[in-house]
Amino acid sequence: MMNFSAQADFEATYNFGSPNGSQECNQQSAFGGDFNFNGHPCFTHYGYPSELTDMSRNGLGSGPSASRGTSSRIPRCAQKPRQIPSPRINYSFRPVFHERTTEEDDSILTQQLWKLARRSGTLNLSNKGLARVPGRLYDINDADEDSKAANLEKLTMKEEDAWWNQVPLNNLDLSSNALTHLSSKIENLASLTVLTLHDNALVELPPEIGKLEKLMRLNVSHNKLSHLPREIYSLPDLRHLNISYNEFKELDPDISDLHMLEFLDGGHNNIQSLPGGIGFLVRLTTLLLPYNHIKELPPDLVNMRSLQKIELEQNDLIGLPDDMGLLRKLECLYLQHNDILELPDFEGNESLNELHASNNFIKTIPKSMCSNLPHLKILDLRDNKITELPDELCLLRNLTRLDVSNNSISVLPVTLSSLAHLISLQVDGNPIKTIRRDILQCGTTRILKTLHERAMANKEEGGSDAASTSGGISVTRLRGGHTDTGDIPENFPDSSYSNQQPSQFGCRCPYPCQQHMQQNVQPFCVYEPLRNCPEYDRETQGHIYEPESYEQQHQSGNMANLFMKQQEQRRSSGYHNSYMYQQQQEQYVYGQDNSHHSTNRMAVHPRWVYKLRHTRTLAVNLEQLTEVPEQVFQLAKEEGVHVVDFARNQLSTLPNGLQHMREQLTELVLSNNLIGHVPQFISQFTRISYMNLSNNLLNDLPKEFGVLVTLRELNVANNRFQFIPNGIYELQGLEIFIASENHIKQLNVSGLQCMPRLTTLDLRNNDIDNVPPILGNLTNITHLELVGNPFRQPRHQILMKGTEAIMSYLRDRIPT
Repeated sequence: MMNFSAQADFEATYNFGSPNGSQECNQQSAFGGDFNFNGHPCFTHYGYPSELTDMSRNGLGSGPSASRGTSSRIPRCAQKPRQIPSPRINYSFRPVFHERTTEEDDSILTQQLWKLARRSGTLNLSNKGLARVPGRLYDINDADEDSKAANLEKLTMKEEDAWWNQVPLNNLDLSSNALTHLSSKIENLASLTVLTLHDNALVELPPEIGKLEKLMRLNVSHNKLSHLPREIYSLPDLRHLNISYNEFKELDPDISDLHMLEFLDGGHNNIQSLPGGIGFLVRLTTLLLPYNHIKELPPDLVNMRSLQKIELEQNDLIGLPDDMGLLRKLECLYLQHNDILELPDFEGNESLNELHASNNFIKTIPKSMCSNLPHLKILDLRDNKITELPDELCLLRNLTRLDVSNNSISVLPVTLSSLAHLISLQVDGNPIKTIRRDILQCGTTRILKTLHERAMANKEEGGSDAASTSGGISVTRLRGGHTDTGDIPENFPDSSYSNQQPSQFGCRCPYPCQQHMQQNVQPFCVYEPLRNCPEYDRETQGHIYEPESYEQQHQSGNMANLFMKQQEQRRSSGYHNSYMYQQQQEQYVYGQDNSHHSTNRMAVHPRWVYKLRHTRTLAVNLEQLTEVPEQVFQLAKEEGVHVVDFARNQLSTLPNGLQHMREQLTELVLSNNLIGHVPQFISQFTRISYMNLSNNLLNDLPKEFGVLVTLRELNVANNRFQFIPNGIYELQGLEIFIASENHIKQLNVSGLQCMPRLTTLDLRNNDIDNVPPILGNLTNITHLELVGNPFRQPRHQILMKGTEAIMSYLRDRIPT
């Protein structure tokens, strides 16, 4: 702050407030009339307008020499020698920040916060600017003098303040302060279960923190820690540990003593390696170590069998353990920005949903990996060195997103068109020469359509024994694991059986048979007509089956009739050693003795039984099915299948055979069909958690739908609903409800209030004309989509700000 004398000198120096100074400038700021530039303090110090104009135009200094050769819009006047301004006066300013005193820190813990913490067991001192913890805090679990001295008469009106009604402090939040150390008195808070210390300046923690034996969550991220005291690793119940954004160079091997640990975040440190004993953390489900300098993973990492998520992006990894398949519960794996040269085959990682490995040095995609990841939905391999995509990618039946941008791929396999759920295919930055650039720029749908057209063209050409080509694309014919010579690779599942029982019928199709191309799980080989297989038997040189065209087959009857017709043809032909049908004297029929089976049950090749048993998934897509034989679901039940996917067919209702799987089905996908009615037996599925009925013809659901208490996600987008069925409001466990692209006219907020776990509500592109403000009270909804409806309030600008802005707007409009 400047004093009055200094301020007077400052104004006198620059003539502020004088009649010829700033006041005159304000009156004639437009330079109109007779304005005397000469001697004016403003221009004496900063230069004349003509000089400023020339300076800005020529980039030169001020003065006559600088403006030589240029014309000025304002006539130059006789200049006086430039006056040297008075030297700048040094002023002393009071600093904005100052060192906090102990009294100031203690005053933060007010009596109101004190009483609230004693009643609730939670104390939040976050973002209070604390330099030290208030000393009074460490005695919060002790009875104060007032409560001890109070008798029953004095506590008649304020009994909640009595010491016998006090709750021990179990949740302490000291985050976002300026703490540099903790007192050893922290041991007095022995009842703590949650301790939050992130965003401080802690250099070390006191050893006494190891005496908090009830502690379950400890967050010390965003500090300056380089190690933890040994006593922390003896905490018996610690389940959540966050040490990210610190200065750790290694993890203490004693971390393996935290046997109850479930979550470990050590990201954004300088960790060079992981201790060998980390595999003893057998309960760990989430391991986050991004932005470190880890070069290799210890072999015993795979002993953490409960791991579901691993983040290792931005490290120095050059590879992964060969036995990654032991992590059978792994769902998400993040490996971006490393130095990985090749991927393992992931045999055993059947639960893997997301694999992110962009910005590495990967050159090939292992073919065996494609058959080992039946549930993979996201595969991100952008910015690598991949030169070729294998045809086996079509085995990733559940793939929804494939990103191979910025690689060296020149050909896209036509088998990609068989991926029924692929909605995002990114191929930018590749030297693809077989597809025009304008097609590539049209996006996923157009690319897949082009690949499908070429696949159909290859199919019609036919007759080629080797891999045929179309448009320069070499198409490898997949035959359920057979090579082009008809042999079975040694690493193919159940190859030992195939070696003992050599196939008498080699399928050599001009276009991949669906039952051969989809190694994932294709039980429809049980009833699928061999429309693509030649009518030629190698051993007998005779005709065993005269296939009809695809259209004729579907015009002649449904799939069940075709199945029975095919059965009769095979039985009457006398040749039962074909690829899909086996004679009853063979030793493998449903894994049981053949003598116990009647002739109306079909024997299935063990390879397909193996696939059902191996992946627990029944997936039949893009087959234009109108019905599904009951025998298919009987086989699926016997093999323990719990996922059924009949997307992109022509089913008009749920197959009756589904009832055989009512006690084991967990996921049901029937999207992109012609279903207009859901039968009442849907209520029998006692374990189902995910159901996708999108892109059908539904306008209602049965009232029995409400008994599906295990359902967690329901997708009925793009149907014909005019209202949300009442049965949905009875789904107490529903967390995600997607009903976009319908004709829903109004919101039943009272019904939505009966769904306590609902977090995601998607009602885009409906006919909702009014949004009740009371909807803003549903705080459990964290993701709300309402764009594309005809209501006027909230406005589009508010909808674009996100769920929090929408809910806040609605709450503000609730009448008081």
